[in-house]
Amino acid sequence: MLLSTCHSGTTGVIKKIHGDDKIKRFLFSLGCAEGDQLALISVLGGNYIVGIKDSRYALDKSLAGKIELIAPQRHGRLG
Repeated sequence: MLLSTCHSGTTGVIKKIHGDDKIKRFLFSLGCAEGDQLALISVLGGNYIVGIKDSRYALDKSLAGKIELIAPQRHGRLG
């Protein structure tokens, strides 16, 4: 499931990052790599606030659409 189709409170493992090398390098620089845990904290004004490792980032919808999650699970709102 693509991150851009998930709801706030969803967590999952990154299965694949779609896109060209520039996009993959950028996401990797944020600590976002295949096999890593990711949490969608909230969606605000078209921005996806995600928790990756010990950091939070805002991704736009097109970038969120490049991240595919394995077995995403929806929990209550994350914090």
